[in-house]
Amino acid sequence: MDPQSTYDRIATHFSKTREYAWPEVEAFLTDRSVDRALDVGCGNGRHTELLAEHASVVVGVDVSRELLEEARIRAAERGFEGRATFVHGDAERLPIASNAVGLAVYVATIHHLPSSGARRRSLNELARVLRPDGVALVSAWSTTHDKFDRTEGFDTTVDWTLPDGETVPRYYHIYAPDEFEADIRDSACELVDMETSSGNCYAVVRPTR
Repeated sequence: MDPQSTYDRIATHFSKTREYAWPEVEAFLTDRSVDRALDVGCGNGRHTELLAEHASVVVGVDVSRELLEEARIRAAERGFEGRATFVHGDAERLPIASNAVGLAVYVATIHHLPSSGARRRSLNELARVLRPDGVALVSAWSTTHDKFDRTEGFDTTVDWTLPDGETVPRYYHIYAPDEFEADIRDSACELVDMETSSGNCYAVVRPTR
């Protein structure tokens, strides 16, 4: 179940359902301003657009080329293409120089990576590309969501239904909050703050000092 082929298949329809930035991301970005920012797993660019209000230059990275095209269309239509660059890449191997960005969001993406090792490697990559004084917001689906009745983390698939009725399975790792915290603490990220909201875990992190 390859995330690239999955999201390439559903990109156009998926993008239509992802119009607005999450309020938790808006709250995280309040009063923050940097020269360079990063959106890991940028999808259709909804949070890249928000980051462009807080940074001179924003790079959006996604594994799906079709979603990147949706993001470029959004940037052109909404007038932030001059501040945003969209790059094909993997969260485990970010195509970004070390110590390059002061601000990042890594939202609703880590739970699609297929192993705990892959998820921790992606957190190491996030720490690598952040400047020493940089900060990032990481989110993942949580067992606290009303959809789930389990308290321990688990793997599952969640179908996406296209307009013609075709269902496309998507891999998810559903995090227990303490497991999410443990993965962050086992990575090169330092945990600054953590909360659960709307069925998601949110962590504010910075590179380990």
